[in-house]
Amino acid sequence: MGIWLGVWEYRLVKKAWGALGQPVESAGPGLPPPQIEAAYRACEDLIRRHSQSFHWASALLPRPKRRAVRALYAFCRVTDDLADQPGDDPETDLARWRRIALSPNPPADEPVAVAWADTRIRYRIPPLYAEQLIDAIAQDLRRRRYETFEELADYCYGVASTVGLMSMHITGFSGPEAVPYAVRLGVALQLTNILRDVGEDWRMGRLYLPLEEL
Repeated sequence: MGIWLGVWEYRLVKKAWGALGQPVESAGPGLPPPQIEAAYRACEDLIRRHSQSFHWASALLPRPKRRAVRALYAFCRVTDDLADQPGDDPETDLARWRRIALSPNPPADEPVAVAWADTRIRYRIPPLYAEQLIDAIAQDLRRRRYETFEELADYCYGVASTVGLMSMHITGFSGPEAVPYAVRLGVALQLTNILRDVGEDWRMGRLYLPLEEL
């Protein structure tokens, strides 16, 4: 494999490898091409509003992959917003979105879910990665503290490593030996975000830093 893994890393990598053998849907949204194109345009509009840097960076990809990574970003953005900007019943809203976003045939009036379903099926992205991301983001609705680094690493895997693992299926990778690197990179990036936002998270009543290490 060419990479040494610690105990906590091996557990996360094993989760990621497990998804590679998962069955992938074979039929996408049963919508006419103009509606699917409109769904991808809706994802691009969302990215223009929320992340100019990602919009310009993704513009460097060939058009099919560019559309796909933007659909992935839009799926992640909608999921995250449901937890960060909750309505009256965020758990119900997130459960509803989970059903829609993981369906191979989402409603036509949910353009982000339509584009994401088309991308997921075209690039044979294991749906378990999307499930793991939604489950991890849902933790923010219920959990305010992490006792150990291993618990925090599980969270980082769910909200960040999964994004890299899904992206790999779009941009391309040579084989399962790439998985540990994606897992590590996702954890590292999320830990960086946590360290950057300690003050803001504290004001919101959250503490991601492991209590046993404080």
